[in-house]
Amino acid sequence: MPNNTSYLKALLENDSKIIGIIYTKIFPKVKKFVIQNKGQEADAEDIFQKALLQITVRYRREPFEIKSSFEAYVFTACKNLWRRELNRSKTRVTDDGIMELPSEERDMALAAFEQERWELFAEKLEAISDNCKKILKLFFAKVSYARIVKEMGYTSETVARQRVFKCKAKLTQTIINDQRYNSLKEL
Repeated sequence: MPNNTSYLKALLENDSKIIGIIYTKIFPKVKKFVIQNKGQEADAEDIFQKALLQITVRYRREPFEIKSSFEAYVFTACKNLWRRELNRSKTRVTDDGIMELPSEERDMALAAFEQERWELFAEKLEAISDNCKKILKLFFAKVSYARIVKEMGYTSETVARQRVFKCKAKLTQTIINDQRYNSLKEL
């Protein structure tokens, strides 16, 4: 079974054998996600292609290390691209006037940029204390404060809110202190 680096190199070298493995292993999960989230199989194919292209271009530009599994990395990239696509389609308005759509290159650059932002966030979330990590994962999963109180053993929802606030502040500060933050905060 190939490792993360060999998957990335296979994408660079257009190794059809390993790319076939990537499709067999990961595409069905992406397809299921897209279809469950207002998409069609063709949308899933487009998103999967974009994600692989985005990863390849980014790795060619500056080799990086994937800290999770390659499968999880690609799936997350696909999820982010699909959510971006859904958000963009919500904001499109039909008009009789001619409207210039964003270029494919700009779209890919923005997607890669968002992926790098997501990776910085995920890396810094893993770097904070286990307690804060657990609280924030519950909070980001939209778990109620009442349930957070029970799961974390707090005395009240006020205490839970204070802990969430402090942990969010800690995470934010950790992200801001990273040297990559300034280059990723705005496009």
